[in-house]
Amino acid sequence: MDRLKQLESFVSVAARGSLTAAAKAEGVAPAIMGRRLDALEERLGVKLLVRTTRRITLTHEGSAFLEDCQRLLTEFANAEASVSAGGVKASGHLRVTAPAGFGRRHVAPLVPRFHALHPEVTISLNLSDRVVDVTGESFDCAVRVGDLPDSSLVSVRLADNRRRCVATPDFLRRHGAPKHPGELSRFACLTLSSDASQTRGWAFRITTEAGVQELIHLRPSGPLDCSDGQVLHDWCLAGHGIAWRSTWEVEAEIDAGLLVPVLDEFAAPPNGIYAVFAGAKHLPLRVRLWLDFLKDQYGKPEFWGGRPEEA
Repeated sequence: MDRLKQLESFVSVAARGSLTAAAKAEGVAPAIMGRRLDALEERLGVKLLVRTTRRITLTHEGSAFLEDCQRLLTEFANAEASVSAGGVKASGHLRVTAPAGFGRRHVAPLVPRFHALHPEVTISLNLSDRVVDVTGESFDCAVRVGDLPDSSLVSVRLADNRRRCVATPDFLRRHGAPKHPGELSRFACLTLSSDASQTRGWAFRITTEAGVQELIHLRPSGPLDCSDGQVLHDWCLAGHGIAWRSTWEVEAEIDAGLLVPVLDEFAAPPNGIYAVFAGAKHLPLRVRLWLDFLKDQYGKPEFWGGRPEEA
């Protein structure tokens, strides 16, 4: 049995959460899809999916394998397309969406650069903090920050996204610095208001008395909150409190000494910055080149130390 077809079937079933839906999308019987998955699990010697009559869920090994499979299938499609393209120039219209704050700082400055490399591609950039329906609203690609919801979209991890607690040197001189996340309740913390998307609070990794590391979520409070992350960033720079911000937002200010990280030893593991798109098959050349361009730019260590135009 074709190993590539097994991987494609696994990704399709995992994305759709159903053997029947995946089989229907490919135009084969569910039994055929099931045999491919059985053969894949037997060949690997590991259980990838837990299948019941109601639902299909990924095992821990299956979740890790899924991300590798998505990347491999995307790279395989790109390799084939690069050969078949035969040097054809990218053209057409590229529609991209990204979160507003991240997009202003780390996507928008890259768009003119990409256009300069591929002048026959026109580009529309949408910046919005709502979760845009990529396929329903006809976007070629979305840049997303943080944990991804279950989706039929294909994702490519572009970079790690770490969060850090930061404050100005003057604030820390006046109020001191917390030594443990539990002490944040004694400090003015700048938080997103309850109608914003960050619903679980600030994440930290602590070591219990038993010596086990666990992830906790806290909801610090303070006299100021806002639904807009850029406002919190500005308030933090003005010395009004401690903020929990993504590295991409504060790295330049930390390097310049304008902000000081605190509680770094309790920092939670990073989540990701992703490009998501409808499918890896037959991606237009302009989309493949845009994905490669983002991976190249975000993969440069110096990129996150300042705005892209300074990198």
